[in-house]
Amino acid sequence: MHLYMIRHGQTDWNAELRMQGQKDIPLNATGRAQARQNGEALKALLGDQVYNYDFVASPLWRARETMQILRTAIGLKPEDFRIDERLREISFGDWEGHTLAELQAEWPDRLQARIENKWHFIPPGEDAESYEILSWRVGSFLKSLTRPTVCVSHGGIMRSALRLFGGYSETDAADTSIHQDKILEVETENPRAAWIN
Repeated sequence: MHLYMIRHGQTDWNAELRMQGQKDIPLNATGRAQARQNGEALKALLGDQVYNYDFVASPLWRARETMQILRTAIGLKPEDFRIDERLREISFGDWEGHTLAELQAEWPDRLQARIENKWHFIPPGEDAESYEILSWRVGSFLKSLTRPTVCVSHGGIMRSALRLFGGYSETDAADTSIHQDKILEVETENPRAAWIN
């Protein structure tokens, strides 16, 4: 199945390099501009084919707002998309809201363990996930698609797509930059994933 994956626009926590996870932080002005830019890029890319695409977003507000802005830029009704819980960002558990400097001060040993095996590391906190655990629900979502799709989600979701369909190693998928002003094109049947625009 063919899909275009877009990370939500920037939030203040992104700008401050805070671990955001499942905290419901809104877009900032830069993030709204990025969402419009991605919508304009999709409009130019897809033209009238856009009407053949399903639109689905994470339930978190930063993804839903990005989708609304993106659809408006395309010329579509902003609210006409569906939500899928499997697209919710990875949970960083007790680490959400903290910067890496704060984590280094409070959990230096745990942070070092994360650096050594980022894909499989589970932060402290009962709801926390590893990228490996996250990839199970992302794989389930991607395999459930029945038509071409535009998906607005999060960095962790896109890392999982790069691991599952882009040929990235666990280390590369965990460490690569996930852009907020570009679109990731993914093909699940003949697996590939590449950044466009």
